[in-house]
Amino acid sequence: MTWKNKSKKTSSSSSAPTLPPYHYPPKWVPASERCNNPNYNNNLITFLPRTVHLKRDKNNLLGLFIRGGPESEYGVYISVVKEDTEAAKLGLKSGDKILSINNLDCSDVAHDKVVSLLQQSESLELKVQYFPHGYQLQRERVGMI
Repeated sequence: MTWKNKSKKTSSSSSAPTLPPYHYPPKWVPASERCNNPNYNNNLITFLPRTVHLKRDKNNLLGLFIRGGPESEYGVYISVVKEDTEAAKLGLKSGDKILSINNLDCSDVAHDKVVSLLQQSESLELKVQYFPHGYQLQRERVGMI
């Protein structure tokens, strides 16, 4: 990618995903309803990293499934959260990127290692960040849409 800066050209070889262009909400969606519309949520708090303390349920389950890892280049994401589980009650959702588990950085940890970390303890401290665009890129890279 080439950037122009006062007649100077510099090259950037960043492999970080780019955000999609912003799409303004259609005029027929009233402004008062846009904040509750999942397609036009401009509440930036939704996208900030957050810490969740998760405990296993009475059946020893966490109530979530994951996908990804460094081999997919986009990290490990929560792919499914079962309804009526502790994970769902805490607000975990599909598209949440797992940043750390019990203060262990998961940015470059293999999928099977993350599964092992999730299975090890009764109580987990997860740091997650909702990033649906990265989750979609990760799904496309793996080829499972």
